[in-house]
Amino acid sequence: MHAKVQNMSRFVIAIATVAALCFGHASAEASIVVTVDKSAQRLSVAIDGSPRYQWPVSTARWGYSTPNGSYRPERLARKWFSRKYDWSPMPYSIFFNGGYAIHGSYEISHLGRPASHGCIRLHPQNAATLFALVKDHMHETSIHVTGQAPTPSGGRWQWQY
Repeated sequence: MHAKVQNMSRFVIAIATVAALCFGHASAEASIVVTVDKSAQRLSVAIDGSPRYQWPVSTARWGYSTPNGSYRPERLARKWFSRKYDWSPMPYSIFFNGGYAIHGSYEISHLGRPASHGCIRLHPQNAATLFALVKDHMHETSIHVTGQAPTPSGGRWQWQY
């Protein structure tokens, strides 16, 4: 009888160990959700479902577009320069749809309104924070771009809903 109890104890310990390893690994994987709202010109970051950051951005200005959709980060570049737009600096680039990226911009006075050729511009400090977060959790990151860009009217921006 003692052998049966001992075997049962070993079995229970083995199951508990496997469960702890599985659940321990799952909690180490952070789910990162980056949401860009073009209507509000805001980017928000949620980690494991909890809102963590919210920053102003600049998406595409009149005549250009920032594509809506759900994406995964494709590649990261700490220092990048746009070959298409006069070697403009794009620090902390997170490419998500071919040539489209979330990246830092030194044109911080334009943040909060459309100003780009299609990329999503952030303050360089915020871009560095996001870059580090995505770099550590690239496979657990999703990027969602929603909303409509405002349109110019008489020199002022009007929001479309």
